[in-house]
Amino acid sequence: MLTRWNDFDRTFFLFDNFRRNFDRQWEEAEASNGRASLNASWPALTLTDAGAALFVELDLPGVLEKDVDIALHEGVLTVKGTRKVEPPEGYAAHRRERENLSFTRTVTLPARVDAEKTTATLKDGVLKVELAKIPEAQPRKVAVRAS
Repeated sequence: MLTRWNDFDRTFFLFDNFRRNFDRQWEEAEASNGRASLNASWPALTLTDAGAALFVELDLPGVLEKDVDIALHEGVLTVKGTRKVEPPEGYAAHRRERENLSFTRTVTLPARVDAEKTTATLKDGVLKVELAKIPEAQPRKVAVRAS
């Protein structure tokens, strides 16, 4: 049985078209899942232990200090906030890739802290929270004696 080259060409075209459509659908599904997981873990957070204090840093580009709320309750630090992206007055947005969003990040602290001595600063899009440990939670040096 003889087949023309065009028959093969059409068959490959159909398979290639199917593969491209399937890949496009898969990429769209991954992109939507990526946005959901981005919001779940945004903003990026770093927790470090400096002995007498814990330090938490969060990347908050475009967030104003009046739009951030920090709460400390029973060893859990919660940071809530919103980012509002609006064009300047008198201008219209022709393309918008940055969106308004609300976020909540919660982290369980590894040691008890003194809420009265907690400080937070927002500078250059980075929120820095310093949490002073209570004296009982601070590391102590133990002297070693020879017997």
